[in-house]
Amino acid sequence: MAEADVPTGGGAGRGWFITLEGGEGAGKTTQLCSLANALGETGCEVVTTREPGGSPGAERVRSVLIDPEAALTPLCEAMLHAGARHDHLTNTIRPALARGACVLCDRFTDSTRAYQGFGLGLAESTVDTLEELVVAETMPDLTLILDVPVDVGLERARGRGIHDRYEAMAFAFHEHLRAGYRAIAARAPARCAVVDANRPAEVVQTDVRRIVRERLGIAL
Repeated sequence: MAEADVPTGGGAGRGWFITLEGGEGAGKTTQLCSLANALGETGCEVVTTREPGGSPGAERVRSVLIDPEAALTPLCEAMLHAGARHDHLTNTIRPALARGACVLCDRFTDSTRAYQGFGLGLAESTVDTLEELVVAETMPDLTLILDVPVDVGLERARGRGIHDRYEAMAFAFHEHLRAGYRAIAARAPARCAVVDANRPAEVVQTDVRRIVRERLGIAL
C-alpha cells in the first residue's frame, strides 16, 4: 500500500480502535494477532493490548481480578475493572489513537457489561455509570464478538492449561455470558459484529478481515 493510502483512522486525525470480545476459549488472542499482522502490512502502526491490563497500573489490578482465590463482589469487580481501564486508556489507548495508530484490544468495556452485568447480575445502570465516567467518548470504532457454544469454549480454555476464576464458574454463568454478548451486539449493530468462531481459525480470520474491510474501509 502506498503511503498516501495508509489508513488514517476513525476521524479527526484519530487512529482506529478495534476490540475483540467473547467468552472463554473464543479465540480472541489468535484472531487479534492475525488481524494485527494484516493491519501492519497496510503500513499503519498497530498497537495490541488487553484488558484487564495493558498498562503498568492496570496489569497490577489484573493479578487481583484473575486470582482464583479472590472473593470479590460483582460491584467490586466492576470498579476494579473500571479503575484498570482508566489507567489503560490514559497511558496506552488514547496516546496511541492520538498519534494515528490502529489499536487492537483483547476485551474492553463490553466485557464488564457481559461478565459483571449479564453474568453476575450487576445492575445495568451501574455498568452504564462506570462506562460513562471512564470510557466517555473513547468507544471502539468496531467490536468483533467471537461467538462459540459454551461447551466448546470451555473445552478450548481447559486445553490451554491456564485457569482463572472466571473459567471455573458454573456452566449457567457462561450461558448468561454468551447471551449477554449477543444482546450487546443487538443493541449496537453499527459498532458490533458477531463472528461464528466455532470454525477453523483460518476461516474465522477470513470473516474478521472481511468485516474490517466493510466496516472501516481498510483494504486488507
